[in-house]
Amino acid sequence: MECITLGKLCGHKGRGGQFMSEPTLKTPWHLWVVGGLSLLWNAFGCYDFSMTATNNAAYLEPYPQEIRDYWLNMPVWVWAIWAIGVFGSLLGSIALLLRRKFAYPLFAASFLAALISMGRSLTDKDAPTMEGQMMMSLVILAIIALLALYARWLSRRDVLR
Repeated sequence: MECITLGKLCGHKGRGGQFMSEPTLKTPWHLWVVGGLSLLWNAFGCYDFSMTATNNAAYLEPYPQEIRDYWLNMPVWVWAIWAIGVFGSLLGSIALLLRRKFAYPLFAASFLAALISMGRSLTDKDAPTMEGQMMMSLVILAIIALLALYARWLSRRDVLR
């Protein structure tokens, strides 16, 4: 009657003929901190996308007309990639807080979409530039990459199911 599985179903029938269940891993405190902060960060990204996509005059007012015109005339595929990036990250944050393994692929897809979107705008010769644009792009990519790696690390430790 040997049943050493370290947290996995063992196939050994315990009392009453039922299978022994997996012990529940305690959610680490840092998951709530990282998940909560990432939810706020990514919610703002979705807000920014939504305000830009709907051409919200009050939101876009601080930006020069040249930049607003560029954004509003981007091809549909660029809007789609941007949407995948921001909403994928938001869903990744929600999945992280729900302790779901699919947080990692959501963050990874978001990173890839952000890389394509930002790479396109940085290499477009007709794109107007803003002060700090490159730095902000790098910060966004770094945050998404760190969130993806964090979700992958938690998955490998069986914190995410």
